Formats: sequence, structure tokens, C-alpha cells
Amino acid sequence: MTSIKEQAAISRLLSFLHDWDNAGKVARSHILDSFIKANQGKTAPELEQEFSQGGSLFLVRLTTWLRLIYMTGSCLDKLLKSIGIFLSAVSSNRYLKEFLEVGGVLTLLEILGMEKIKEEDKKESIRLLQVIANTGRKYKELICESYGVRSIAEFLAKSKSEETQEEVQILMDSLVHGNPKYQNQVYKGLIALLPCASPKAQQLSLQTLRTAQSIIGTTHPSIVDCVLKVLCTMHLEVQYEAIELIKDLVNYDVCQALLKGLVALLIPSVKETSKLQPKILNDSSVPQFTAHLPVFLQQAAAAKAIGVLARSNTSVAEELLHQRVVHSLMAAMGNTDHSNSQRQASLTLEYLVQMFPVVEEHVRRSMGEGLYQLFLSNAEDLYMKIDSIQADILAANKVNVSKALCFSGVSHCNSSFHRGAHEPERPAYITYFQKEDTEGKE
Repeated sequence: MTSIKEQAAISRLLSFLHDWDNAGKVARSHILDSFIKANQGKTAPELEQEFSQGGSLFLVRLTTWLRLIYMTGSCLDKLLKSIGIFLSAVSSNRYLKEFLEVGGVLTLLEILGMEKIKEEDKKESIRLLQVIANTGRKYKELICESYGVRSIAEFLAKSKSEETQEEVQILMDSLVHGNPKYQNQVYKGLIALLPCASPKAQQLSLQTLRTAQSIIGTTHPSIVDCVLKVLCTMHLEVQYEAIELIKDLVNYDVCQALLKGLVALLIPSVKETSKLQPKILNDSSVPQFTAHLPVFLQQAAAAKAIGVLARSNTSVAEELLHQRVVHSLMAAMGNTDHSNSQRQASLTLEYLVQMFPVVEEHVRRSMGEGLYQLFLSNAEDLYMKIDSIQADILAANKVNVSKALCFSGVSHCNSSFHRGAHEPERPAYITYFQKEDTEGKE
């Protein structure tokens, strides 16, 4: 027989559940306020004691109401916080299983895709998914099997709150750890996020990709193109994370493609750079907008990334020489449409000149003594001191250090890093000046 004390406790529980069942939205909101205030941080045994071993009876009511009202968003934040008290409680495995059995994960993922639901409510949903994922491998697999990676990634890209996006990053990081069955799915999801319009989402995705890459150990073929495209960003924090990932990727099988891609970005195609040229070059009254042309931002970032790679690894620097990086850097230094491209290319070339005598010899010969001494005196500020003729000399240079390296017997000359005799496409600013010269002669 139950004691009088136990009977009183059961009576209180039944009364509480009766009040909940008969309450409207406003009354239920007050009940949830009281529950959150009284039970935040309690363990599962403490919750059971509070509910006279009937905690599951209240949890099932919460999950049922969640499924009924989540599309409207009414009281959703308090409801999710209340469910979170059960799921995050120490020794809460029973509560977690009960929540999952009624489709709790699918409901939380659906909330992320609902446009009418507030950002704060979606953040609470992400936090519950974090609790579920952190419980163990099978729970991470359940989230992934419920198309969770796609839903979470899409939400990260669309979210307007940086705080919420950081919570999503924590969840993605959890899903890539201890989840061998689906870690590749998370990895591909992160790569798919790189072209998104949100700079914060790009930054967080790049950070998490570095972790994912070290866990997985192999690269996806699309990662090189996606990372290089991120370099056209105007946001320095995104550019920093992209370069940090590039530093990691040179240690994998995509190294050759990555270096070749970076060098190619130093000389933008005529098609890309001519988009704004007719209106700018043909009308002196039009302001110069090319400083924000994405390909020039990408050019400057590529020059910076090449400098970072060359300084951190001499063998990478040597391989870059075989890619005709000196020729491309000098061409970028002649791009008077974008001063940061000139500055970054000049700083990187300065390092290569100091490191490799063969580079110093070719650069001196190509520049001429006067321009070369100006370059040596202050490479960072060179772009402010050169005139249009000197810029033309840089842009139209014919330097081919790779050929000299092969003749001198330096290793790698026959490797796949060597470009051979193929000339890279000339940048638009070279083509433009050559066109002017031809017209002048006519």
C-alpha cells in the first residue's frame, strides 16, 4: 500500500496534469514559466521526485503540444526550453528515447525550415539537436538519417543572427565527430555552404571544414574550386579562414590543383575584367568602381595566399615557381585598377626574390635596374611610386623562371607541377594597353 505522503504526491501530480489538460494557451504559458523557473538544471531523478515518478506523463504532453502548435510559433520558445530541461537532465536517457519515439527529431528539423517561426525559437531547436547529438553516435546517425545535415546547413546559410549561426556551427562540429557513417555527408554539406551569400556562414563553414578535413583524411574534388571562389569575398574574416584552410589542403592530394588554381587567379581572364571596362575606360567622368570587382579581390587574396604558402613551406614555394608564379605576380603588380593586388603581389614577389637567386636574376632583368631598385627599397609601397610605363612593363612581362629551373636541373621540372611552354591568358589590363599602342601607331 502507498503511504499517505505518496498518495498526496500522486494527487498533486494528477491535479497538475488536469490543470494542464484543461488550460488554454495563456494558462499553459504561465505553467511553463513556473516549470522552467523551478526545474532548470535538475537531474532526471530530481525531476521524477518532483513529478512523483510521473515526469514522462508531463513530457508526453509537452511533445504532443509541440507537434500541434509548432507551425504557428505560439509559446514555442517556452515549450522548447521545457522539453530541453528533460532532455539535458543528467541520466535522462529514458526521456530522450520517449521524445525520439514520437518523432521529436523530425519536428525540430521542420522548425528550422519554417519561415514564420522566430529566429530565437529556431535557436532553441538547434540547442535541443545539440543535446541529442551529444548523447552518442546512434543519435547523430538518427539526425543525419532524417535529412538533418541538409536542413541544418540550409538554416545556417539563411539565418540572420550570428549568435544562432554559431550555435549551428557547434551542432555541425558535433555531427562530424564520432560519426563515421555520416561524417562524409556533413563534410559535403559544409563544402556546399561555401558559395552561400552569408559571410558569417562562410566563415563558420570554413572553420568547421578544417576540423572535418583532418578527421576524414581525404578530400572531395569540388573543395578546391569552392575554396578559391570564396577568395573573391570583401570580408577579411572570411578570407582569413579560407587561407587557413588552403594551408591545410596543400598537405593533401589536391595540392597541385590548388597551387595551379591560385596562380591562375593572379591573371583574371579578359572576359571577367572587361565587364566594367567599357564604361570606365571610355569615359573619364565615370568614377572608378573596379576596386570592388570580385575578380580583383580574388586576385589580391590569391597573391596573399601564395605568399603565406611560400613562407611556410619551401618545397611549395619551389613548386609555385614551376607554375610560373613569378610571371603572374609581376602581371598582378601591373594591375593599376586595384592597388591591393599590386601590394600583395609585390610583397609575395619580394619574398621569392630574397629566397631564390634565379628569381632575383630574372626579375631584375625584366624590370630594369631603375624599377628593380625602387622595388627593393620598399616593395609594399611600390604601387604608389610607379608610373604608367613601369606598370606596363610589369603587366606585359615575359619572365619564365620555370624554364630556367629545368635547364639548371632543379627537381620537379618534369613533374605535373610544371606548366611547360603554355602561356597563361593575358589579363585585360595588358590587352587594353597593347590595343592602345596599336591604335596609336595607326
